Amino acid sequence: MKVAFIGLGVMGYPMAGHLKNAGMDVCVFNRSAEKAERWCEEYKGGMALSPAAAANGCDVVLSCVGNDNDVREVLLGSDGALSAMHSGCLLVDHTTASASLARELHGLASSNGVGFLDAPVSGGQAGAENGALTVMVGGEEQDYAIAKPVFEAYSKFSKLLGPAGSGQLAKMVNQICIAGVVQGLAEGLNFARKAGLDGEALIETISKGAAGSWQMENRYKTMLADQYEFGFAVDWMRKDLGIAIEEAKNNGSQLPVAELVDSFYAEIQEMGGGRWDTSSLLARFTRK
Repeated sequence: MKVAFIGLGVMGYPMAGHLKNAGMDVCVFNRSAEKAERWCEEYKGGMALSPAAAANGCDVVLSCVGNDNDVREVLLGSDGALSAMHSGCLLVDHTTASASLARELHGLASSNGVGFLDAPVSGGQAGAENGALTVMVGGEEQDYAIAKPVFEAYSKFSKLLGPAGSGQLAKMVNQICIAGVVQGLAEGLNFARKAGLDGEALIETISKGAAGSWQMENRYKTMLADQYEFGFAVDWMRKDLGIAIEEAKNNGSQLPVAELVDSFYAEIQEMGGGRWDTSSLLARFTRK
């Protein structure tokens, strides 16, 4: 299978590497060419100087960039990938973006005979590096059947959740849930510290019960150490929560906790922690 991967950030770089290690013919594009050159040296794949050149002749084209505007640039711009894709191939966007953009891309791709899936991922940098991501997919069954073997190269689970846009909506739910869990963990650890409890002994105990979570298991040690360089950045979480909050206005749902936690992340940014990981909510208590 000939595959193009567009966007070699902390997620895309290892994801593209897993595809090459799985035996696929991979061509990459990144807006800063140095990173694409480094990827080629490491994985012995090909690189292109534009998204269109990367996509030319490929069976599947995958993108993983920053936001809606970045997606439009690499897929729909003058040298965008979609312009070079032939009828019968498949475009997959792994970016966490808006559901409205996913539906727009689906329509544009379909008019050119190209399949489209919106397929945001969860699992963070570690999940990408370890090939253990979860992929939330929106689109059509026949396109998902083509993409599933590709997803298996860097994921532990993927699922088609509905028509175009459904993957992005699922990712919004994912981030809404994470926001509440991380805030609860931050409050609990701060309370424990103020109460004089041993943090290690506490987590060893309560993690065995209903309070246990992925965030607790994977972040409590670094949180107790006041270290926040180990995961998904606050800047990106605010982008994701902003998308979810905007979508909630459209569908009439309420997100009081997500909106509150988003305001707390704004405080973290004001503290200079935009690149800290999302567990830095604890720093609001400890670094003031």
